[in-house]
Amino acid sequence: MALCCSLCLLLLSCQALALRGGMLYPRESASRELKELNGIWSFRADFSEQRDQGFVQQWYRKPLRQSGPVIDMPVPASFNELTQNPNLRKYTGWVWYEKEVLLPRSWLPNALNTRVVLRVGSAHYYSIVWVNGVQVTEHEGGHLPFEADISRIVQGGSRAACRITIALNNTLTPQTLPPGSIQFMRDESKYPRGYFVQNTRFDFFNYAGIHRPVVLYTTPSVYIDDITVTTAWAGNIGVVRYQVLVTGSTRYSLSLNLREKEGKVVAMGEGPIGELKVVEPRLWWPYLMHENPGYLYYLEVKLLAQVGGELSEDVYTLPIGIRTVHVTSSQFLINGKPFYFHGVNKHEDADIRGKGLDWSLIVKDLNLLQWLGANSFRTSHYPYAEEIMDLCDAYGIVVIDECPGVGMRDPENFGNASLAHHLVVMEELIRRDKNRPSVVMWSVANEPASELSPAAYYFKTVIAHTKAIDPTRPVTFVSNANYAHDHGAPYVDVICVNSYFSWYHDAGHLEVIQLQLNTQFESWYETYQKPIIQSEYGADSIAGLHNDPPLMFSEEYQKAVLKEYHSVFDKKRKDYVIGELIWNFADFMTDQATSRVLGNKKGIFTRQRQPKAAAFVLRDRYWKLANESSCLRPTLTYYNL
Repeated sequence: MALCCSLCLLLLSCQALALRGGMLYPRESASRELKELNGIWSFRADFSEQRDQGFVQQWYRKPLRQSGPVIDMPVPASFNELTQNPNLRKYTGWVWYEKEVLLPRSWLPNALNTRVVLRVGSAHYYSIVWVNGVQVTEHEGGHLPFEADISRIVQGGSRAACRITIALNNTLTPQTLPPGSIQFMRDESKYPRGYFVQNTRFDFFNYAGIHRPVVLYTTPSVYIDDITVTTAWAGNIGVVRYQVLVTGSTRYSLSLNLREKEGKVVAMGEGPIGELKVVEPRLWWPYLMHENPGYLYYLEVKLLAQVGGELSEDVYTLPIGIRTVHVTSSQFLINGKPFYFHGVNKHEDADIRGKGLDWSLIVKDLNLLQWLGANSFRTSHYPYAEEIMDLCDAYGIVVIDECPGVGMRDPENFGNASLAHHLVVMEELIRRDKNRPSVVMWSVANEPASELSPAAYYFKTVIAHTKAIDPTRPVTFVSNANYAHDHGAPYVDVICVNSYFSWYHDAGHLEVIQLQLNTQFESWYETYQKPIIQSEYGADSIAGLHNDPPLMFSEEYQKAVLKEYHSVFDKKRKDYVIGELIWNFADFMTDQATSRVLGNKKGIFTRQRQPKAAAFVLRDRYWKLANESSCLRPTLTYYNL
């Protein structure tokens, strides 16, 4: 109990603060420099009984190696599967990372007009950060970036050394997102004294570590802090509305140039708020919906300000796409044309590295999506890396952007503390991804216990808050509740429903799929009159396991399940079904269980990205759907002006 109290109290005492400022992705420019800190860091897990030795002994005050034995740990990566220590693989509690770096001399003496910022792309789950022994920030949440201005700590001295210490806790509580609980095993005839386990209600492994890049970057002391862009078009005119937030001074000037892909300026503007008009705009289209998908313009923002009697300049360039999104009672429209989601659900998951960002894996996955003919995916069940989202913008892959609201199965997950944190997470997600043309919808949760009565107020509040921050995109959550008892569905714009007919129930009975799926669609649509996405469906298959007639876990059974679902999709997509997302793109790791064989095997690709038979079934289908959509039927034209 003492350990549980220690972990929970420390997390509760570190509640996330209200958001301030922007979270622009760090990009080099004429005024900004960047230093990547990826590579080998020093690492130590705190195996003390209370997991608090690092704080008691203040490991952050001196080099970590002086506190005791450290090991090498790559960043970005999950720490769980990089050693031969089974206790580290399933470790719950505080771990410590440290990196000593030398700063460029040009960053140090010019403190008056140079700001030095430390940015962490993602660390799971709760982080406290020190620089040279001084705490600079803390952050709750495992899938979104956070940063700290460290200028006053690293500037003004004669030394260019910078020691960065990050304490990281992967403990999940009923109020975290995703939630979890610590269970102590009291029977000392079965378990060692103080033995505990981390319980979760989601079906993927709780990988931990610094999962995305850590960087240092500079800006001038008066700088472009945030940019918000919305777009529209009518006839042959495209409109880019912008708002720029400047920090550090109220006396400045702003000029903006909108450039096409080849660098030609197509529109110009001035001031922090305004709109740019583009003649004959090239719209951002999804992959396979247009011969030139994913077209991006580049908004160059230039700031001039007087600092200490001298003229200071800051420059930031933001990629943008001109496109509109609208939902009717039976259609999802992109640029006024019906869009049908035919894609996948994914995980950030791979051998050895866990959820750590890996460029080779990202490029492979994008190539496989294009090979499949997939035009979309959902970030199940947490925000994905910004580097992945950049490629979706550029390739025209449509994204349903989901927060980490997964595993919310208990009444205590719907209390005020959970709600307050959920609202902050949505703010952070929207702040990060609001300008992305690939993001067409926000998802606030996956398979919550939305049949519980507190879910009505909870999701009404979360969805209203999301819409207030970003009124330009529809909002959904993914349900597996009974349509008649789902208290959150009245507030969504699109119904997203998961079902696994002939798998988790009626196991092995392929003959019931079409009847049950038809009933599902008709019940949801008659009740809510909203378009529907089949947001998950599928079956496990072990690569190389064959059986005819099809039996569960064989590749033939997975194919058969897909074909039964597809037969119904083809009928209902003529009416109000607007998408189908297979579960899952690739096999992924889970906690150990009698129903899991080294993870979840519902992938159409293996964890090593090799195709199963189902991948070819989907490829044939998706390319057929893409060919059909190339000649879109006339529909209403919607201009978000």
